[in-house]
Amino acid sequence: MTKLAIFDVDFTLTRRETLMEFYIFMVKKNPRLIVYAPFSIISAFLFVIKLFTAKKAKENFIAFINGIDEEEMKCLTAEFYEKRMCKIFYKDGLDTMKRLKEEGCKVYLISASAEFYLKELYKIKEVDKVIGTIFSIKDGKHHNKIIGRNCKGEEKVRRLMESLKKDDLEVDFKNSYMFSDSLSDLPLFNIVGNPYLINYKKKNAHDIKVLNWK
Repeated sequence: MTKLAIFDVDFTLTRRETLMEFYIFMVKKNPRLIVYAPFSIISAFLFVIKLFTAKKAKENFIAFINGIDEEEMKCLTAEFYEKRMCKIFYKDGLDTMKRLKEEGCKVYLISASAEFYLKELYKIKEVDKVIGTIFSIKDGKHHNKIIGRNCKGEEKVRRLMESLKKDDLEVDFKNSYMFSDSLSDLPLFNIVGNPYLINYKKKNAHDIKVLNWK
């Protein structure tokens, strides 16, 4: 049976939120995209006061990708990885990933962030699978509409099980691992025998061990 080492991405493997990092990267490439900033801030506020769902807020925030050609996006995300994303990893996270890979685990990254740029994380040699929120591509152009559900909470478990079934993998969940900075990942924590919270500062009623990564 296969053992998994499952990692969230934002604030678990990375010190900062990858979507915001991608937006900053894109604005530096094209300063005109700054016009999306006020709309994004309003969307975030409406999410906080629960007038927008997380899905709607994310779709509004990432509207700056609308109309970008598929091939151009591949070049942009590759550059984003090299110039920004690879520089915000927690070393402890990468070291843990390497150790568990050497111990025979398959490494899965499951995140609510956009899969089209998270795929760059396959450049980390230990990574076996990247699962993220899927955005639509129509006529070769990227759009801000989410396909299916935002990859968060229970949806992460559903997407994981869907992937395992597709790859015909039988998993030893009792001896598998899950790492996340947030209890929003409790559905994934609950299916593994070795759950860990990363840099968690709040009260932890679930008695999940906290690791402090740098």
